[in-house]
Amino acid sequence: MRVFDSGIDAMSSTTTIRFGDWATLGAQATAIRTEVFVREQGVPAELEMDDKDAVCLHAIAYDGDGVPVGTGRLLPDGHIGRMAVLARARGTGVGGALLQGLMAQARTRGHAAVELSAQTHAAPFYTAHGFTLVGEEFVEAGIPHVDMRHGF
Repeated sequence: MRVFDSGIDAMSSTTTIRFGDWATLGAQATAIRTEVFVREQGVPAELEMDDKDAVCLHAIAYDGDGVPVGTGRLLPDGHIGRMAVLARARGTGVGGALLQGLMAQARTRGHAAVELSAQTHAAPFYTAHGFTLVGEEFVEAGIPHVDMRHGF
């Protein structure tokens, strides 16, 4: 899979989003997801990494120094998942840049909408980016989630 860079200004710093396959970006995505989901949130490592990674388009956000600080993935069916930003980069626009980049990739691939399962505490972030709630709250990996959707 081709890898390309998409420079996106995020608040006062510059964030670069790089897209690619698991073979290319998997090590960086794993490091970020392990820090956020496994270490911070206590998600079992065996639940965090799954067989879907091999078929997804992955995104890595790099800070102005070129250090990976966030990740997310786009599944072939248009679902966005595994959005994670390191604690030191939260509140800087990195998450929004990742989300917008993944949404643009979904539109390019012909999806009429994107869906995701958001941790309930993060639902306002997604709502601010045009997502709406779909269904009731549920628990996954011991964490409350809600399904959300954004049509194009």
